[in-house]
Amino acid sequence: VQLQASGGGLVQPGGSLRLSCAASGRIFSINAMGWYRQAPGKQRELVAIITSGGNTNYTDSVKGRFTIFRDNARNTVYLQMNSLKPEDTAVYYCRADNVISYQGSHYLPGNYWGLGTQVTVSS
Repeated sequence: VQLQASGGGLVQPGGSLRLSCAASGRIFSINAMGWYRQAPGKQRELVAIITSGGNTNYTDSVKGRFTIFRDNARNTVYLQMNSLKPEDTAVYYCRADNVISYQGSHYLPGNYWGLGTQVTVSS
């Protein structure tokens, strides 16, 4: 299973970006998909998470500005980021939890990270 993230870049304060992350492989199901971020000198933190049923959770600092949504048929999760602030600058990582995939001759569970995508908010 691989996760491919895209959509990062440089944006001015107040601007918007949309991140996307597609999971590929012999996937049977994915429970939760989420976005995390890590700023220089800081620990990686959860930004937003969404379950297969559509339940969402956000860290307080992004509530009302970011929206997470997913396309289950495409095993893809998105993060719409509006009203971006300089403090949103970080490397953003996607993660898929409790992925059931066909490996060898068995269905096996696993958790997977994508490679990060840089988001820089600066004037």
